[in-house]
Amino acid sequence: MERNNQSQSQLITMKQSLFDQGLLDEQFIQLEELQDDANPNFVEEIVTLYYHDSLRLISSIEQALKERNMLDFNKLDTLMHQFTGSSSSIGAKKVKVECNLFREYCSAGNIEGCMKSFHQLKKEYASLKKKLEAYFQLARQVGL
Repeated sequence: MERNNQSQSQLITMKQSLFDQGLLDEQFIQLEELQDDANPNFVEEIVTLYYHDSLRLISSIEQALKERNMLDFNKLDTLMHQFTGSSSSIGAKKVKVECNLFREYCSAGNIEGCMKSFHQLKKEYASLKKKLEAYFQLARQVGL
């Protein structure tokens, strides 16, 4: 029992650090409130769907950015708008901030800004993914 209490405490601390680092916002808590005994892995399933869907969007954005001489800022903005929405739905705060910055660069027609912002977005995305995977792994061990 002591081990489980220690793991639960570790899980709470881990989750709090995701908020303290600005990686997640209150939307993540709202998702957790929808989770119940009938669907105990609800949040993890939603986050898994997010990562699956966002990989397709990242790939599409990368393809669009490769066409530097014929860059379609409207297409980029539309793709990033979708990414912003799905990031918001799971509470991916830092990713959402980078999405919005990218969209501002698109509006300004600033290719260098788009490239720099997209690079940072991918770093934030990868960091969040790694930390959430560790969080969900611990949650499964605790049995939550």
